[in-house]
Amino acid sequence: MALHAKELRDKTADQLREQLADLKKEAFNLRFQQATGQLENTARMRLVRRDVARVNTILNQKAAEAAGTEA
Repeated sequence: MALHAKELRDKTADQLREQLADLKKEAFNLRFQQATGQLENTARMRLVRRDVARVNTILNQKAAEAAGTEA
């Protein structure tokens, strides 16, 4: 199931970093499964990669907002 940006924006930066770590672990495991020929759902790799990008984007947006309010 793909993550939705709307749900991610409601999370704190710490929660997003934790989510990002989980997604990166999952991506690593999927790559490992693919290399050993055990991966059944290849589309999951694409979804995880996009979720990582989505979380990174929202983290960057939150950082930009924080920097904008401090300046």
